[in-house]
Amino acid sequence: MRAGINTDTAHGAVVPPVYLSTTYAFDGFDRPGEYDYSRAGNPTRSVLATAIAELEGGAGAVVTASGMAAVTVPVLALLPPGGTLLAPFDCYGGSWRLFDALERTGRLKLRLADFSDLEGASADIAAGADLVWLETPSNPLLRITDLAAISSAAHAAGALVAVDNTFATPVVQRPLTLGADVVVHSATKYLNGHSDVVSGAIIAAEADQVSELAWWANTLGVTGGALDAYLTLRGLRTLHLRMAAAQRNAAAVVELLVAHPAVRAVHYPGLAEHPQHDLAVRQQDGFGAIVTFDVGTGAAVRTLVEGLVTFCLAESLGGVESLVSHPATMTHAAMPPEVRAAAGITDGMLRLSLGVEDPDDLVADLRAGLDRALAAR
Repeated sequence: MRAGINTDTAHGAVVPPVYLSTTYAFDGFDRPGEYDYSRAGNPTRSVLATAIAELEGGAGAVVTASGMAAVTVPVLALLPPGGTLLAPFDCYGGSWRLFDALERTGRLKLRLADFSDLEGASADIAAGADLVWLETPSNPLLRITDLAAISSAAHAAGALVAVDNTFATPVVQRPLTLGADVVVHSATKYLNGHSDVVSGAIIAAEADQVSELAWWANTLGVTGGALDAYLTLRGLRTLHLRMAAAQRNAAAVVELLVAHPAVRAVHYPGLAEHPQHDLAVRQQDGFGAIVTFDVGTGAAVRTLVEGLVTFCLAESLGGVESLVSHPATMTHAAMPPEVRAAAGITDGMLRLSLGVEDPDDLVADLRAGLDRALAAR
């Protein structure tokens, strides 16, 4: 919360200033200062990187221009040419699209695994992998991966482990403390939290990995801008407050969903009947604020969402406003139907990102939508 506060030595500004300059004067010939060009380094971005690294317990962080840039850099930096990437069969559609494209162009070999099945996933790792990519909770099914066990299995097989921690945030889960090597975030989501910045972050457990990732981000030209870093840092100061409110709203919405006859399935690790509920209790400091449920058909989905007033039908997540998305036609539309089906993503599935509105308003709006969907059957 206090990252960068009261550190300005020029004027005593309580909030750290935003440095928009693209270039910085050398101290003299062949004597660059700490910063020389903003693609390589920027003071505002550095404050944000330090804050995120401290939250995740890492040796350092790299702030990127988008969440997908944060996904791309570790894959290019940590995988040897032609190496094997073992990724979740139910991962975010944008990540799957990148992994699939890199395989089709010969950059890597892609294999998919169900990481909620510890025995099966361990066998997949033992069969050969250079980088194990994890999402937990997964998007959108909210399956949970045993990070300590999978990290141990991966390291035993000589593989590195990268974890997309966007859904949980470091408030709820810190993968590096459980054995992961790298953590990535779409900082567009909870870290910024106000749906007005596109940004990403990569955090590594070891300083040499931070340097390697930073080199790649600079070389590729995917480092984040100063104003985006300033806004994300401002959002980060209320992350703990926003997550607490959003998780309370998620619990209220789940209570409605499990009782409503229009709902055929609810996916939320806070439910005792969730297959990995006990693991989530051990591994996380909360259950997050994403809730996924199924109303059976695409027609029911349309009837439900078209009358909502406190939920916006939109992609993304993690903002102060509550959103509803249809994975099959939105976040995971890049996946072929057979890949979505194998992952368990149905046409009747909706994913909610709970914001910080009054829970009574959210529950009333969603109840009305569920009633419409039930009446339309």
